[in-house]
Amino acid sequence: MAVITQYVVVREGVEKMTFTSKKEADAYDKMLDIADSLIPFIQGAGLDLDDGKTEKLAFYLATHKDDLSSLLKGAPLAKAEAAPRKNTRKDAAD
Repeated sequence: MAVITQYVVVREGVEKMTFTSKKEADAYDKMLDIADSLIPFIQGAGLDLDDGKTEKLAFYLATHKDDLSSLLKGAPLAKAEAAPRKNTRKDAAD
């Protein structure tokens, strides 16, 4: 019998993602916190985006926070990073 330790990120009673390391789970949870904080910021732009698109944009920006931070500091985005990245993690629930 094998024992497997799993870390589950849960938001509002919904499982978002399962990890095998606490470090990865904490990083994902922090990214979700950033996305949650970005939603009212994006809504304040007056772009008339629906809630779904606002959440997707906030999630995208939070996922790419390092690239965004560099861009905001005036650094160019590396060409290899300019291509859309594929998410290699499998969501437990959307």
